[in-house]
Amino acid sequence: MEKKMKIIIVGFGKVGATLTEQLCAENHDVVVIDLQEKKLETAESNYDVMTVQGNGASFNVQMEAGVEEADLFIAVTASDELNLLCCLIAKKAGKCHTIARVRNSMYNKEIGFIKEQLGLSMIINPELATAKEIAKLLRFPSAIQIDTFAKGRVELLKFKLLPEFQMDGLRVIDITEKLKCDILICGIERGEEVSIPNGNYILHDNDYVSFVATPQNASKFFSKIGMKIQRVKNTLVIGGGKITYYLALQLLKMGIHVKIIENNQERCSDLSESLPAAHIIHGDGVDESLLLSEGIENAQSVVSLTNMDEENLLISLFAKKHSKAKIIAKVNRITFNDIIDDLDIGSVIYPKYLTAYTILKYVRATQNAQGSNVETLYKILNNHAEALEFVIRENSPVVGVTLSQLNTKDNLLLCCINRKGHIIIPRGQDTIQVGDTVMVVTTHPGLGDIRDILKERS
Repeated sequence: MEKKMKIIIVGFGKVGATLTEQLCAENHDVVVIDLQEKKLETAESNYDVMTVQGNGASFNVQMEAGVEEADLFIAVTASDELNLLCCLIAKKAGKCHTIARVRNSMYNKEIGFIKEQLGLSMIINPELATAKEIAKLLRFPSAIQIDTFAKGRVELLKFKLLPEFQMDGLRVIDITEKLKCDILICGIERGEEVSIPNGNYILHDNDYVSFVATPQNASKFFSKIGMKIQRVKNTLVIGGGKITYYLALQLLKMGIHVKIIENNQERCSDLSESLPAAHIIHGDGVDESLLLSEGIENAQSVVSLTNMDEENLLISLFAKKHSKAKIIAKVNRITFNDIIDDLDIGSVIYPKYLTAYTILKYVRATQNAQGSNVETLYKILNNHAEALEFVIRENSPVVGVTLSQLNTKDNLLLCCINRKGHIIIPRGQDTIQVGDTVMVVTTHPGLGDIRDILKERS
């Protein structure tokens, strides 16, 4: 049903490495091009890939990598212009789909034109994607993580179960009955253990609970358990890079007051010019007395976006100690996920994963264009599960059968049906119809078609 794809990746940095890992895990043939021999040695020793040393924009290098037989060409080097040139040459040398990472905000207004003129399948701006993710969390501060489906009509939200919610010992089924909320709990993280629960699963304090609901029903649910549901009115951002610029633009549009602390004087001047409505402070964001004098104790949200992961985590811990703010930290390199989780600082954002998963979603949608397409894809439950949205394009064994009669795989939950904009949180008597989009949460990686939710007949 799904075909193995030949994929060329130019640039083995953070995103290139994450992509290589994910695409190899899904059994695609991956070729990595990079100028640095050391990076290619790392790629070869960690993954089952072929490597080519050289400039990804060179026709000869691309031919050596097999561009003529490639299905997909992805350029994620540090240079926007090089990425675009790589894709342009790949388009001429082969017949593959092309994806370029383009980060400069100068190009942002011209993305449509560039994409069309160069025949690109997709342009990715990681900083803009990260800013959108953070803005989403500041709109709904109760959640640690929010992923959107059905074009924003449905959200998958994650929160920590605290003793004050008085839900310890309740079964999943009791919650919907007791609170009379139309939500569906679809994932629980308890220490190392990750579960896709049934109705009899018993919740405990300190569990991380993921649930699916419309934004309105999510608000009702949070309100009933006594959680803050108003979006924040102000935010303190530490670090004035590209993400901060995109984030401030969005927050100011939402009517949120933005204060930015940046230690580079020239960058402060640039930000003052491009963001006249924001409050720009020149100073060191790791200076405790500066953070206190700039009102961290009264901030409703603190977002750490410096170039140093360690700084972002320390600032977040300081904010946690001195305020009741919604805290968000950006992490680029650090891989000690369990230690970061134990810090319990709030929401941690990993830009490299956001970029890699966007591309992964495109790969899944491309490799299987018959019957149903993967429209949306997120890695959830600490990367142990996937939440996918399928578009049902034609009749298949899942169409027209009541959900209670579908022989679905274990550890898989049908969470939502979007029928022409009408959102159904499904129960046993509901059915899937052609034209629906269907959201599924599962611990089975690599689903590419709606049929893959069914157990294989023995």
